[in-house]
Amino acid sequence: MMAPAVGIHMTNSLSRTIRLAVVGVALVIAFLSSGVAHAEGSKVGFVSLERILRDSAAAKTALQKLDQEFLKRRQGLEESSKQLQGMVAKLERDAAVMSEADRRKLQKETADFERDLQRRQREFREDANRRQNEETALILERATRAIRQVAEAEKIDIVFQDAVYASPRIDITDKVLRALNAAGSR
Repeated sequence: MMAPAVGIHMTNSLSRTIRLAVVGVALVIAFLSSGVAHAEGSKVGFVSLERILRDSAAAKTALQKLDQEFLKRRQGLEESSKQLQGMVAKLERDAAVMSEADRRKLQKETADFERDLQRRQREFREDANRRQNEETALILERATRAIRQVAEAEKIDIVFQDAVYASPRIDITDKVLRALNAAGSR
């Protein structure tokens, strides 16, 4: 019964992220079209979410946490894959000397095992992707707070994320990483 709640949370989290992105794009368009961007004294900043998701302590911790969370399942799947390879090798090696009934039985067992393994691998990937998305959403929420904190401290009027090009003089990614890492260590 807990799985639907997780799915709902995930859907709400993704929906919220999408809404925030749409609102952000609308604000950027309004900001640029209003001429405020050209007003004297306006400050613009840039932050690389890719770097935040790669270099922040929170991201590294989340990656380690996910690795540990899925370690036993991954090892079980690897063991099952080796077992399947052994079954296929035995079938190929001994098929000529086996009775027809034994050969069919082993073929069916091998096919059933392979189907079950593929299902478990698919479930593993889905679960791992879901958890990674959840952790990413949490990191992005914390990053947004850190971006806001840095922008307010630096008196930046607007912060762009993941631009095609941004001058290093407006790049506040390092400051955001420091703020995010400091907030995480508290």
